[in-house]
Amino acid sequence: MQRRLERFDAKLAQSGLDALLVTGQNNIYYLTDFWGTNATVFITKNRRLFLTDSRYTLIAKQSVHGFDIIESKDPLKDIVKIIGADKLETIGFDNQVSFAYYQGLQAIFEGYTLSPQSNFMEELRMIKDEKELATIRKACSISDRAFTDVLDFIKPGQTTELQVANFLDFRMREYGASGISFESIIASGYRSAMPHGVASDKVIQSGETLTMDFGCYYNHYVSDMTRTIHIGDTTDEEREIYDIVLRSNQALIDAAKAGMTRRDYDKVARDVIVEAGYGDYFTHGIGHGIGLDIHEIPYFGNSDETIEAGMVLTDEPGIYLADKYGVRIEDDIIITKNGCELITLAPKELIVL
Repeated sequence: MQRRLERFDAKLAQSGLDALLVTGQNNIYYLTDFWGTNATVFITKNRRLFLTDSRYTLIAKQSVHGFDIIESKDPLKDIVKIIGADKLETIGFDNQVSFAYYQGLQAIFEGYTLSPQSNFMEELRMIKDEKELATIRKACSISDRAFTDVLDFIKPGQTTELQVANFLDFRMREYGASGISFESIIASGYRSAMPHGVASDKVIQSGETLTMDFGCYYNHYVSDMTRTIHIGDTTDEEREIYDIVLRSNQALIDAAKAGMTRRDYDKVARDVIVEAGYGDYFTHGIGHGIGLDIHEIPYFGNSDETIEAGMVLTDEPGIYLADKYGVRIEDDIIITKNGCELITLAPKELIVL
């Protein structure tokens, strides 16, 4: 935690801000190790304030270190009272706050310059420390185990997509997860051509493709994986499509490393699908960062910015043939100096139930 605060202090010193108001639950947890529904953090070059109400005071005293812990019913007003003589001018805040909250900031911090910050904390969170990486590895291992188990649960002609989603949810909880990290995408048959086809009451039938995109929370960090399987016999086309997507996924695992541009991270995987003649059917980006949120920066497009060691990224190529079926394979990887570490280890060879 001390290293995170040191990185924060260095970023604040370079930002032109005199202070930063931190209100997002994930960002507060990242800096303080506190998890609760009521907390406000205010950091200057000389102060670290943590404000919460009476429900959380004792918890904060146990988990928060290096901050002045203040019990408060009106944290913004209390902050202004405390910093009145500090000669601060420019105060940053998360620009994702509600408009009503912003109006309150304007009224209470009258006389200060308020500076909205889009990714101040998120840029710090892009590079994970060893504790974070270990936690994400554990989250991924839980998803891996649940995938293996669900294969025995699925019964063609009997099991619905919703039943698969519920099975994965409860099985991951049994293995230590606190919940699912997003609404599971369980899509069979023609619905598997919908990249975000959430689970329905459709019965999974023999002869169909089944895509399962799911993940869990473990100690507040996420996993995110996709596996596509086939139910019953497969056609030559289905096997070809699956092989192309698998080769695309593996090509990026083989190539990913620190220093690669974000453009090339997408291009390595996309080129495999384009060269196979299915470029028009890969309709989304190759991936995103994960951590405390299921979707974090970096995202991938036409950017010369580079990826760095310590980032945890998804690798999720897909091909979607409308009204027929779709195939997506998604892994989570940790970027290292000379390559990457694959941390979703569930089997990826073509599985036919």
